Amino acid sequence: MAQAHPVTYVIFLIFTGTAILSTIALFTRQSLLVAYIALGAILGPWGLKLIDNAGINRQAGDIGIIFLLFLLGLHLQPQNLFHSLRKMSLITLTSSFIFFILGFLTSHLYGYTFEESALVGIAAMFSSTIIGIKLLPTTILHHQHTGELVISILLLQDIIAIAVLLGMEIAASRSVSYNHVMLVISAFPVLLLVAYVFQRYILARLLERFDKIHEYIFILSIGWCLCMAQLSRSFGLSEEIGAFVAGVALASNPISFYIAESLKPLRDFFLVIFFFTIGAGFNFDYFSTVIVPALTLAAIILLLKPVVFNWLLSRSGEVKSVSWEIGVRLGQMSEFSLLVIYMALETKLLSPASTYMVEAAIIITFIVSCYWTVMRYPTPLASTDKLRRD
Repeated sequence: MAQAHPVTYVIFLIFTGTAILSTIALFTRQSLLVAYIALGAILGPWGLKLIDNAGINRQAGDIGIIFLLFLLGLHLQPQNLFHSLRKMSLITLTSSFIFFILGFLTSHLYGYTFEESALVGIAAMFSSTIIGIKLLPTTILHHQHTGELVISILLLQDIIAIAVLLGMEIAASRSVSYNHVMLVISAFPVLLLVAYVFQRYILARLLERFDKIHEYIFILSIGWCLCMAQLSRSFGLSEEIGAFVAGVALASNPISFYIAESLKPLRDFFLVIFFFTIGAGFNFDYFSTVIVPALTLAAIILLLKPVVFNWLLSRSGEVKSVSWEIGVRLGQMSEFSLLVIYMALETKLLSPASTYMVEAAIIITFIVSCYWTVMRYPTPLASTDKLRRD
């Protein structure tokens, strides 16, 4: 058995390699997210094999997603969020159905079974919360109409994804009881109530009394985020949903902006590891087998997601330029798509070949969508000063 590398060695390779590739990416006007994924492919178990403990890397990346959703919630006033959710519910459901059909038909045409095609269709339904939010300028779009619509669609998709994952768990093992299903259905409103009560009667008073002690504010906010994430998990929801609710609960507090700014470096640290893990997790032994259907699926997603969102949003009364921008920002597959196919592989609902086909398509849409967004719209990672907005 190969000896596991110490954590310091793994972090050294990831961040030293990231620094080198990111420098090259900036000089050549490429997206930094692409550099993170490429480094994972180079150093991971299917590349140079310098890092092979994918489990630890993925767990660290998941922490980055938790902090990302917490910071997202901090920028959203609850009343604005609920208004946008109501408005976007029909659009999200309609678009999800359309993308399911597109994914199903594409994979079925390449000879995949009905069950495999259905799972590919499910994976095609979702857009990346990480990319969508990471490429939003937090000082501009989060406080404007465009950002609220993007966030509402992504949140509704995440809720659908959680329901899909629960359904897959039931279909695969049939070990989930009726009581557990009802617990999950009732968990979200209970989580909101707990967050509201705790924030109003405990957190708000602590923040008001000790707001001058920045170190305490930093520790308290992290503890609150992770506490809600664990509570959400105990209810059968995802940790990301709990972190998001924790952020929304604090959004109306005057100190929320300071908390958001102080946690950005911590979020970015873990997100680098997340994107590294995506690149490291792809099995290149299947490359020649899956590349053609993966390219086809990725091309359909990249071309038609902006068109579908633009059409649906325009019909709802949105300005055409805003509708198209939202479509481009949501024009990729999702990290939830990865969760769907990983669970399907573990439960033998998907074969390894079909799993890596979808994973290849997800990576391609991540890369191309990042390029498209970074080169065309304001983002924190833009390669030009004109478009760079933090």
